[in-house]
Amino acid sequence: MERIEFANGLEMSRLVYGLWRLDQDDCSTGHIRAKLQACLDQGITTMDTADIYGGYRTEEIFGSALRGSGLRDRMEIVTKCDIVAPMGRYADRPVKHYDTSRAHILSSVDMSLKLMGLDHIDLLLIHRPDPFMDADETGSALDEVVASGKVRAVGVSNFRPWDMDLLQGSMRQPLVTNQIEFSLTHNGALTDGDMAYLQRKRIPPMAWSPLGGGSLLTGTHAAKEALDRVAKRLGSTPDAVAIAWILAHPARVLPVMGTNNMNRIKALSDAAKVKIDRETWFDLYTAALGHDVA
Repeated sequence: MERIEFANGLEMSRLVYGLWRLDQDDCSTGHIRAKLQACLDQGITTMDTADIYGGYRTEEIFGSALRGSGLRDRMEIVTKCDIVAPMGRYADRPVKHYDTSRAHILSSVDMSLKLMGLDHIDLLLIHRPDPFMDADETGSALDEVVASGKVRAVGVSNFRPWDMDLLQGSMRQPLVTNQIEFSLTHNGALTDGDMAYLQRKRIPPMAWSPLGGGSLLTGTHAAKEALDRVAKRLGSTPDAVAIAWILAHPARVLPVMGTNNMNRIKALSDAAKVKIDRETWFDLYTAALGHDVA
């Protein structure tokens, strides 16, 4: 499995396993360990979660599976913070909001470490842009958690270029990634400046929902028909081709793959075996757009 090097010396597997729906399946320790082992067997060593996943339960479920397993030393763990929703440990909060204050970031890191049984987090992301963010305070807090050794590297999720510039301008540590929604059909990042900005800064993006939440593989639409056609020609599967389309982009995107189906987990690395040339890439892209490029 190809590995991508980020700033601060952090390396991650090109394909990332997403734990967003971990709580929606068999949560027994043995079953979760089997899924994690299936990823590791393919060289997928990076696991992506967030404090809010599973109504603030997923980190604890994940941590229970890690304890005593010996698996932690073979993986990189990504988590996120700043969304405060009235559920779980924040059930008493009157309104959903974002909190990028120093106090919240520091307490979130400590809680994530405790719930997952870790001595450090490999990558911490600010989950959503906060319109009430004090960039100096937030940036200083992110620098602080890295300096403390509790976090190896920091980044953001769902930020626009100007949001990243604002925060980075108040930090010593580099923002090493932006995790954005990106797929064959959710492809606006290619033209709205997001992907160009990350390429210019040499920042590898992460892509959440790389299969469009499954919509790429269901129903009747031009993108699905194109994926079926290309998959048949290449001797692959539509889902592997859809991920390979992302992998082919020169920005070095890391798709975050989320599934609880063991057979699909065991086949995640198939996408890395599919080679998409320029004409095939544009064939799929124009099918998703619904028209030729200008």
